[in-house]
Amino acid sequence: MSKLYLPKLKGFVNTNATWEAFQELLDAEIAQQHKNLEQATDVREIGKAQGAVAALRRLKHLKDEVNVER
Repeated sequence: MSKLYLPKLKGFVNTNATWEAFQELLDAEIAQQHKNLEQATDVREIGKAQGAVAALRRLKHLKDEVNVER
């Protein structure tokens, strides 16, 4: 992720109410993608769902990326 944008996200990730709501949203989206994986009928659908889960999990660690001391 571009380090240029990370400082601009500090307010978002360090406000507990918004961060917790975002985490709940990500968890719900990951659960939906797991359902998509279970119901996938071809390799493209599987790859698409796997990629979505990977991207969503990366977003779950956004707070750690933003708050790393440099």
